[in-house]
Amino acid sequence: MKRFVISGFASLLVFGFASAGVRAGDDEPLRLGIGAHYWTTVNNIDVHNIDKNGVSWLGSLQYAPSNWVKLEGDVEWMPSGFGGSTHDVYEPEAFLLIGNAIYAGAGIGGYYSGGDLSGDPFYVLRVGLDLEVLPRLRLDINANYRFEDWHSLNSQNISSDTITLGAALRVAL
Repeated sequence: MKRFVISGFASLLVFGFASAGVRAGDDEPLRLGIGAHYWTTVNNIDVHNIDKNGVSWLGSLQYAPSNWVKLEGDVEWMPSGFGGSTHDVYEPEAFLLIGNAIYAGAGIGGYYSGGDLSGDPFYVLRVGLDLEVLPRLRLDINANYRFEDWHSLNSQNISSDTITLGAALRVAL
């Protein structure tokens, strides 16, 4: 399963860079960004060493082949404590988003922590608002529901889905 997550994420990035040259002069479909998410668990977890909410940071590469379809690859960083991990957690994610200013989509991702990539992916449903702030600068505000399984991050077999509220600034390349 981890090969699927890695190859899917790598394919999205390669496709984005390879396809960018096709329309580079048109609408600047390739966008690079940074952002943050506030996340909280859906379930009430009564364990002391597992964070129940927090802030994560992300880097983002988005390819928009049309005004209504976007492919996005993110790497999100969660500090130790997320999911009961004793190490920082890095999460490569890939999304297919449909819509223009208001959009919805789905994604898949994985966990990389302590030198190991989890074999269990997580899945994401997202809705958002993508606004052009300046001619080459966009603000993306989104809400995500993540179907997560934290078993690879902690030794206590504790897991919870999460809800995130996020924002990212992206500049057209």
